[in-house]
Amino acid sequence: MKALRFDTLGNLDALRLEECPIPACQEGHARVRVHAAGLNPSDVKNVLGRFPYTTLPRTPGRDFAGVVEDGPDVWLGRAVWGTGRDLGFDRDGSHAQYLTLPVSALAEKPANLSFNQAASCGVPWTTAWDALERSQVRAGTRLVILGANGAVGRAALALAHARNADVIAAVRNPDQAKHLRENGDKTLLLETPDKLATQIGAHFVGGADVIFDTTGFWLEASVAGLAPFGRIAIIAAPTDGHVRLPSLNLYRRGGSVIGINSLLYSSSECARLLEEIGARFQDGQLPLPDDLTEIPFSDALQAYRAVDSGASGKFIFLMDS
Repeated sequence: MKALRFDTLGNLDALRLEECPIPACQEGHARVRVHAAGLNPSDVKNVLGRFPYTTLPRTPGRDFAGVVEDGPDVWLGRAVWGTGRDLGFDRDGSHAQYLTLPVSALAEKPANLSFNQAASCGVPWTTAWDALERSQVRAGTRLVILGANGAVGRAALALAHARNADVIAAVRNPDQAKHLRENGDKTLLLETPDKLATQIGAHFVGGADVIFDTTGFWLEASVAGLAPFGRIAIIAAPTDGHVRLPSLNLYRRGGSVIGINSLLYSSSECARLLEEIGARFQDGQLPLPDDLTEIPFSDALQAYRAVDSGASGKFIFLMDS
């Protein structure tokens, strides 16, 4: 089989496309023929050595969709999708034509999602689900999503609508704001941090119940935009990992900051999240993923470099090409 491999950290030059043996299927595991695999920024950062728990040598990749070819009879021939912290870090990941994982990590792919669409969902959708769950977004919750144009932001927006939250999509680009408005979303065109609270107040008198910062750059400014007992969910931080937090303002509002990290969840735990999300795709509550950049697996190395250079969009590897 073809697989991406790396045995040193710190440079994408270490990543190579190789011919490897098809992995054996151990007891309690299943072998999946991967039809499509998603590329996330964390996959690139993994090869660059940003995660201390990666063991080498390794095949990277977290998100996948494919068909079970070996394992328990009840799973044989079934289409599945998945993701999780172990994939690509301490066990070989999805950027290969075959993948083995525990049976508990299998989740049936929604029939109305193609393999390519399903492979785009893992990290973004489980991250968004976790953020909304842990920040208690429910019907009527006044929610602002900062960076609603990104993969996680778009997933959070769809999930928030499915929960009947009162949601504002906040972006910096006027064209993106226009596109969101044309899709029926209420939008906020981000200006400067000192104006954020006023902008939020123009939509939500008294502030937002929840602000989900998908960018890592608005935490300090978000505190002033909170309603009493409001929550800020964050999934990223500046490169040095530090921000100023106006703690006096935060505690006077009874506010809280919630860190959202998809790497806290194993592939088995993510399978349960994907079952919840998949049921909502299946019954039409969620829009099908679009705007995917589908590329042959033979071009995977170029895609890694593109993401490292700041390319936007969601790359999907077509594993049979």
